[in-house]
Amino acid sequence: MLLAAAEAREQRVTTRSIATAAGASENHIAKAVSRLAELGLVATRRGRAGGLALTDAGRNVSVGWLVRRLEGDQEVIDCAGDQPCPLVSACRLRRAMAAAKEAFYAELDRHTVTELAGDSSLPVVLQLNTDVLLTTERIPS
Repeated sequence: MLLAAAEAREQRVTTRSIATAAGASENHIAKAVSRLAELGLVATRRGRAGGLALTDAGRNVSVGWLVRRLEGDQEVIDCAGDQPCPLVSACRLRRAMAAAKEAFYAELDRHTVTELAGDSSLPVVLQLNTDVLLTTERIPS
């Protein structure tokens, strides 16, 4: 979301600036950025004029697809763990949880990152919290 908002303002974002703005470790953010780059959603450029930018795929991906790839499409409750639940074959809760998870993803599938970041109030919120994140440098064309 921060990348999409910065892109709308034609401003450069770095791993360090995201970490600072999010109050997270730079190492954690670097791992997340690496995974997003593997998925083809973020382009990275090293060096003095480097930074991060969303790719076309990153702008248009559904949030549901993204969450599935980042979090894994697992069952909400692990009924088959080290000590499988003896009620698993007849459990209605497990089916209800699976249906709820699908409804959750179905709703997220209706939205893209760009659509959600396009809310006019997002840059204002980001401005309040992330002056460090959004530099004054323009993204080169």
